[in-house]
Amino acid sequence: MAPSRIADPLPSFGQKITTSEPYKGPPRNIKSINDIKFDDSLQPTTYNILGTHPDSKILFEDVSILDSTGRDPYPGDVLIEGEKIVKVGNVPDKEELKRDPRVRLIHGRGRTLMSGLGDAHTHFTWNGGDLNRLGDLGVEEHVLLTARSAQCYIDSGYTMGLAEASTRMPKLTNRRCFGAASAKERLDIVIRDAINAGDIPGPRYLANGKEMARRDGDLVAGITAYADGPEEMREVIRHHVRLGVDNIKLSMSGEEITETRSAQDCYFTNEETAACVDEGHKLGKRLCAHARARDSVTMCIRHGVDVIYHASYIDDEGMDMLEAKKTKHVVAPAINWLIGTSHAISDALPVNDAEAFGYPKAKAEQVGYQRELDAAIRGLREMHRRGILILPGGDYGFAWTPHGTYARDLEHFVKLLDFTPMESIIAATAGVAKLFMREKELGKIQEGFYADCILVDGDPLEDIAVLQDHDKLNIIVLNGRVHKAGRKEYIAPPVAGQDANSHPIVPDFPEVKKEMQKNY
Repeated sequence: MAPSRIADPLPSFGQKITTSEPYKGPPRNIKSINDIKFDDSLQPTTYNILGTHPDSKILFEDVSILDSTGRDPYPGDVLIEGEKIVKVGNVPDKEELKRDPRVRLIHGRGRTLMSGLGDAHTHFTWNGGDLNRLGDLGVEEHVLLTARSAQCYIDSGYTMGLAEASTRMPKLTNRRCFGAASAKERLDIVIRDAINAGDIPGPRYLANGKEMARRDGDLVAGITAYADGPEEMREVIRHHVRLGVDNIKLSMSGEEITETRSAQDCYFTNEETAACVDEGHKLGKRLCAHARARDSVTMCIRHGVDVIYHASYIDDEGMDMLEAKKTKHVVAPAINWLIGTSHAISDALPVNDAEAFGYPKAKAEQVGYQRELDAAIRGLREMHRRGILILPGGDYGFAWTPHGTYARDLEHFVKLLDFTPMESIIAATAGVAKLFMREKELGKIQEGFYADCILVDGDPLEDIAVLQDHDKLNIIVLNGRVHKAGRKEYIAPPVAGQDANSHPIVPDFPEVKKEMQKNY
């Protein structure tokens, strides 16, 4: 099919961008999160994570509570019992709990306790290298790689992740593909189930299958499920649902790094997009789409694709359509990929080394990444201004967007997209919980919520980049179970006279007599 290209002139919203004073009011994206209304029929399976003893108790004492409601951080204590947070701020029987040897006591010493982070665009199965070779990787090695990525997410303070696509399906040579499918295409599903069983460490996870593309519109052959036309696309969707995926991925537009399929090219037709949404929604699954091109974005909005990835070349018509339907769509731009590939970053942002991997800045500019980044920033700023929900995360797992660096997105949101640090954190916590359709039990430090939290040695509202420093993520808790902590986090250094003077290294001292003071 003929590709579609955006016209050269900027959209009118792109010409209105002006520099203004930083916003200092209440978080604007709380309303955007609250207003999202996915149909109840699309509720994903509510997965529980096994392995937390119901009698387990953890007491965080003296922490600065950043609860993701928009409230300023405040000092207090937090009590966790079993899987859930049961007290926040004031713990009435705190002193009794501190004396109970069955209670794990963590001394916050004023550090920030906040919800674990979430990623709206996750690739467990990517290897940080040549994606084309993933199709050749043995299933045993690929399972280990995927499990390692899952642990990297939780090690990075990420307790929620929504898969964009996993990476194993044979390239199809005919239109009837399912007899040749192997267990390799179930990687995300298997890892999700192992995490939920408590067998391996990892975040709460909604699994995807392969990204589905037309045969004339694929990006990476080894990670693609091919389908042409509405009926074959419906069949591929049914197959993935039978496998047990939680969402369906469409690959609708190009990508500049291929040098054969521009990000401004759209490969799906309206009929194909409508059929995919109809089939997916009938089966209770939401859809997400790689949609950089203008026409792919408008097709997503017109036909109801729930999560739009990238949306770089949205135009005036698409922006107005998206604003009119902003309660039905989430945008996850994966902005770090564009920044890392184009090197178009400010001095305040960390340099990414695409050039070190053989992709120089001149090449990125030649194929169009600089232009796309500029267009994406304009569009995303306008979306944020109009109250369209934008969530961080995505495309980590390439060589120059490696696993473990996911929190870069939060800094990009602040420094490039006009988010406040609080808005960026709320997007990555309460916002991703909304995407999970579990906003009443995930993504906040509140009573009754699951105990997915991180203790940060620093104030992310003052320095959002602190969330990128794993050494500053002192405690990581998932489902009420401590994933990361050192002994020093449980046992505070004794003080003189503590425990009836039973600590010989800090013995109590006798009362100092005034007469002795006079002698010195």
